[in-house]
Amino acid sequence: MLKVEKIDVYYGDLQALRDVSIDVEPGEVVSVIGSNGAGKSSLLKTISGILRPRRGTISLDGSDISHAKSSRIVKKGISHVPEGRQIFPTMTVLENLEMGAQFPRTKEVQHETLQQVFAYFPRLKERLGQKAGTLSGGEQQMLAMGRGLMSLPTLMMLDEPSLGLAPVLVDTIFEIIKKINRQGTAILLIEQNVFHSLKISTRGYVLENGQVALSGTGPQLLENPHIRKTYLGL
Repeated sequence: MLKVEKIDVYYGDLQALRDVSIDVEPGEVVSVIGSNGAGKSSLLKTISGILRPRRGTISLDGSDISHAKSSRIVKKGISHVPEGRQIFPTMTVLENLEMGAQFPRTKEVQHETLQQVFAYFPRLKERLGQKAGTLSGGEQQMLAMGRGLMSLPTLMMLDEPSLGLAPVLVDTIFEIIKKINRQGTAILLIEQNVFHSLKISTRGYVLENGQVALSGTGPQLLENPHIRKTYLGL
């Protein structure tokens, strides 16, 4: 489905990613873990077209999207739920969700997609007319994920979905991620909660200093001594 091959990414003269290769197959949950500044968010921004690789390629279903516009990338089936949610605070919950369905294909089935979003996030249905900026942190995260689902993605990229949430909400968000995946959407997940993310992951990659340092299945990485010591404190 998604294939990232040997990409180099820069912010001006500062290199953020070096020779990074990852892939995501249909139906998988793939985690990317690493410390702050390792390049995780830069990877998602490059896949979604916000940043451009200076070297290497990114392809989706065999089609090169390395230098495609973000709108085309969304249209082809990738949604990006960014760190910090980045909802539109002065717009209502419904208006935020509608922003996720901007193409003819998604507008045609918008009502049906909304019902699916409400099935995942019943609380959003109760707050449709409420300004998004007045929602709690957990509700805003649900809204950001719901907006991402409105584009009917085949691959959903989530950047720190549990950041700043109470432990009970963290469990809820991870259960919803599993439900979304079981419905057929592949997930590329960046998450500070390494145990939770690897536990639900088919495979994972470890980014360190902008490079892939380790990769393996979720269970393999959970048992890796370096992961246990550096990221799990065990």
